[in-house]
Amino acid sequence: MKEKMKKFREIIKERNMLESSLEILQWDLETRAPKKNREYLSEVVGYLSLKSYNLVTDKNFIELVEELKNSEGLSWLEKKEIEYIYEDIEKMKKIPGNEYQEYSELVAKAQGIWAEAREKNDYDMFKETLKKIVEFTKKFAKYNRKNEKTLYDVALQEYEKGMNSEKLDAFFGQLKKEIVPLIQKIKASKKIENKLINNVEIRVQKELNKLISDYVGFDRERGVIGTSAHPFTMNINKNDVRFTTKYIENNMFSSIFSTIHEAGHGIYEQQIGDELQGTVLAGGGTMGIHESQSRFYENIIGRDKRFWKNIYPQFQEKCEFLEKIDLDEFYRNINIVEPSLIRTEADELTYSLHIMVRYELEKEMINGEIDFDKLPQYWNEKMEEYLGVTPDSDANGVLQDVHWSTGGIGYFPSYALGSAYSAQIYNTMKQELDIDSILENKELYKIKQWLEEKIHKYGKSKTTEEIIKEMTGEELNPKYYIEYLRKKYMEIYEIV
Repeated sequence: MKEKMKKFREIIKERNMLESSLEILQWDLETRAPKKNREYLSEVVGYLSLKSYNLVTDKNFIELVEELKNSEGLSWLEKKEIEYIYEDIEKMKKIPGNEYQEYSELVAKAQGIWAEAREKNDYDMFKETLKKIVEFTKKFAKYNRKNEKTLYDVALQEYEKGMNSEKLDAFFGQLKKEIVPLIQKIKASKKIENKLINNVEIRVQKELNKLISDYVGFDRERGVIGTSAHPFTMNINKNDVRFTTKYIENNMFSSIFSTIHEAGHGIYEQQIGDELQGTVLAGGGTMGIHESQSRFYENIIGRDKRFWKNIYPQFQEKCEFLEKIDLDEFYRNINIVEPSLIRTEADELTYSLHIMVRYELEKEMINGEIDFDKLPQYWNEKMEEYLGVTPDSDANGVLQDVHWSTGGIGYFPSYALGSAYSAQIYNTMKQELDIDSILENKELYKIKQWLEEKIHKYGKSKTTEEIIKEMTGEELNPKYYIEYLRKKYMEIYEIV
């Protein structure tokens, strides 16, 4: 048995090295690779992806995993590893190798095509690539379909295991029922003037992003902050976690909150248990629980007045215009509710409506026969229906998000689920930690330690459902998110 586990670990180590190489290549493609070399680098991505695919679909490796799966005497951790890789094999072996390689090359190229299309406000530049990605997603879903009612339900499993459209429809329905009336009350209340739109040099923004990432607890000795068209986080391992942000000269807090968001992802990856390193379990769990950490840091902590009390003076020192804005006014400004075009700039209250637009469109892409020529039109119609705003361009509309170009169809619901998880987690945290004291005394490390103990250290060794139920005593319950939003925004807007 020891010899078999040794052989298993040798193969997994080789695969991990290939996956790490792919991550580094992806980082390069999205941050600094010259445009003229993207074609070649995409081929390299395809080549390495096929190598990784061949390792886990090799006949001898599959036999080894099946032997270990049926063996006695494995430790709890070893059993979890075998269970995880077995599921991975079951999915991968149904996909022909040449198709997997072609798809990997496609999404590697697609992100560059998307970025250029968005920059030039030209949806047609990206349309055919998107159609190919959707066709691959549908094809792969058909290969792996079991008892799922729809192909989109199969795609969802890649990001949130156990989730389906029926559950999501009920979840979004509940959010819409509660959030839309609150938005209407806010619209009818006294307006808050946004005083944070002001030019700030990119150099200064970068300094403040380092300051805020340090403040929340991201370890920059084991991490890197880069720049990309769309912020993202990747982990090579817990000692090399990288994230990007973007900079808008007249909207510094776009970058600041993107940084807090991505730092939340990064902290999760940096706190995966040491015993999981080198295993297939050494990474965050489902995207729902991962987004719960980024949304928690960005909104529940990052938009709390107590969080800013000790650090805001340093921002005022760097940005002259902030000297005229006291902490109370600043707090109201970072929590202004105003339907907007851009998801990543959206306020906390209207954010889930942005996710609903994307959820309904990508569900139709996979389950129906959507007319890709009219996709920008469909997008604009849904934005008008849910948020009352109509995009002035495709760059601010259908092209604004990177996810579809990465093949991430089924990912978007994770943002809304993560927001709901974050509020439920916070409800339990408040019962065990003195949040007032922690923020007053700049002791955010206590929150970080609590999250490590309750969530981060487990990596993929526990399911999201297990983690949430053990921590909070119940399964996902959106009532905590709704209550949190109602209490916070009714106080800010003085709604009785």
